[in-house]
Amino acid sequence: MARQYFGTDGVRGVVGEELTGDLVERLGRAFARWSSGAEVLVGRDTRGSGPELEGALASGLAGGGSSVTLGGVLPTPAIALLAGAAGAVVSASHNPAEYNGVKLFRDGLKLEDAEEEAIEALLDTSGQDGPAGSITEAPGLGERYVELVAERFGGPLDGLRVVVDCANGAMFDVGPAVFDRLGATITVIGDAPDGTNINAGCGATDLGLLSRTVAGGEFDLGVAFDGDGDRMLAVDGNGAPVDGDQILAVLALFLGVDLVAVTQMTNLGFHRLMRERGVRVLTTDVGDRYVLEALRAAGGVLGGEQSGHVIYLNGHITGDGLAAALLLCRAVVEQKRPLAELAGAFEPFPQVMENVPVRSKGLPQAILEEAERINAELGGRGRVLVRPSGTEPVVRVLAEAETAREAQQLCARIVPLVQRELG
Repeated sequence: MARQYFGTDGVRGVVGEELTGDLVERLGRAFARWSSGAEVLVGRDTRGSGPELEGALASGLAGGGSSVTLGGVLPTPAIALLAGAAGAVVSASHNPAEYNGVKLFRDGLKLEDAEEEAIEALLDTSGQDGPAGSITEAPGLGERYVELVAERFGGPLDGLRVVVDCANGAMFDVGPAVFDRLGATITVIGDAPDGTNINAGCGATDLGLLSRTVAGGEFDLGVAFDGDGDRMLAVDGNGAPVDGDQILAVLALFLGVDLVAVTQMTNLGFHRLMRERGVRVLTTDVGDRYVLEALRAAGGVLGGEQSGHVIYLNGHITGDGLAAALLLCRAVVEQKRPLAELAGAFEPFPQVMENVPVRSKGLPQAILEEAERINAELGGRGRVLVRPSGTEPVVRVLAEAETAREAQQLCARIVPLVQRELG
């Protein structure tokens, strides 16, 4: 059965349109029934719609027989790390404030496709299976998360000057607290959430503010989280952006891993560098849960996405923007080299990406065949990738080549076909 509501990272949409309180309540009830009434830890980000949807989710979970613990505003990786049998987060991650969503976990892991399908099959069932569960609040979980992340991924950061951009999201409190604990000298931005400004002109979705702040002062680097804290991007001491591929390359060499898992979006330059350094690369579909599945199957510990999801399984069970930021800062401090120099080991192929608005995200054979033909023609000197977004009504067209001009030309060859077939 094809999934109707779940995308690449949970269920999400514009609040009051695709995402309603009724849907969230039914989702909670279905999850409780599917999990046989497992205890569920619930967190949320800082969106204005969060408390109401949190209430709807908790009501559904309890109605389905689960005992629910409300942790309040917490990053997604904190829920994954602290939850027992099951967890849920009310968040739309990197999307604007008018969006919200629900992410579900079992044993700290995001659900697999078949599990999401099984939950969707229960959405429209009615009736009470047994006694209702309870709803309680648990303050102080943020402090516990700070302790765990600092202990497992941190190291002395005395003297390191860091700008921390919290995206006006779930990291606004716990993120700076960890850097303070480890001795870094920090300047914090994006730490004044008002319910409407999450990801707005700040954070991992917009590095402009972070770049200007770092370039305008004497800082070693800057790090930026997304709204729910599972992604992180950075800028070097000059304010130049450092994307997820570059961060992953720095960490792969710093940590000395022999295997790394990435997605189809990862730059060809990353593959070339890893090949030169003798590191095996596994490539998955887009989505950090697929990276995680590949790592667990292969016994690896490091993987991630260009968008800033970084997964390090030595002490964690999922991707965590704060853990990744601490590892990146340690790479700078412990190797005594600036981030610009470390990131410079990776020479990316120029990329051009265009998001094409579409009526339907199903890719017809004509588009797939044209992409295959172009890639065969390139013979490894570049590529085109066409894939539907899992979170937005767009199809993403990525072109990559040895020169920016060629990448632009490749993109221009296939975008009109996507517009004609799906626009």
